[in-house]
Amino acid sequence: MIVWDRPEPPDRPVPLDRERIVAAAIALADEGGLEAVSLRKVAARLSAGPMRLYAYIATKEELFDLMVDEVQAEILPEEQPGDWREALRTLAHRTRRAALRHGWLADLLGGRPTLGPNGLAVTEATLAALDGLADVDTVMRAGETVGAYVTGAIRREIANLRAERASGLSKRDWQRAAGPHVTRMLATGRFPALARAVHDGTYVDAETSFATGLEWVLDAVAARLTRPPA
Repeated sequence: MIVWDRPEPPDRPVPLDRERIVAAAIALADEGGLEAVSLRKVAARLSAGPMRLYAYIATKEELFDLMVDEVQAEILPEEQPGDWREALRTLAHRTRRAALRHGWLADLLGGRPTLGPNGLAVTEATLAALDGLADVDTVMRAGETVGAYVTGAIRREIANLRAERASGLSKRDWQRAAGPHVTRMLATGRFPALARAVHDGTYVDAETSFATGLEWVLDAVAARLTRPPA
């Protein structure tokens, strides 16, 4: 029986419920990442004995599922846009902003679909945006394609932010520090395409890069949606 189907136990001397447990776990993860989350630490934050939590949550993996589902409530827009591109664009940008608020979310995106009410609602919003525009298999592949781009882009951005925190160097500072090595390597002539990108490419910030890539993916989806059936 998955956690959402398992009833919570009645209140005991220290009032507990899954909502309070999940809120405490999210606070710990926001402060120190997923490695900062354990049932023992969550119990300590709630001034409860660790064994009390096992009546509500069987494993740490269940706790992670509940945490992801709670954050997915932040992804759902109040109103579903009527245009499919705007609907998927809105979900993508709201997912990115949720991951920037909760950096640990990037580690839990892209696996098995979450089955909590908010996770199912996000999936429903994605499929509903495309519903009726193509056959169901095309709609499902389109949703998966957009989701794969969003997950990959978010993970890359969060990884860069973590590297900045770990090294104490901003992206610009790191580039300056690595500049002499990169210059020497490009001067060998072994990497001509990379040299053109370094010397002639235009720097864009993470938000612009995310938005641009998303539009390209949506263009590809649009081409599939408008293709006549074989």
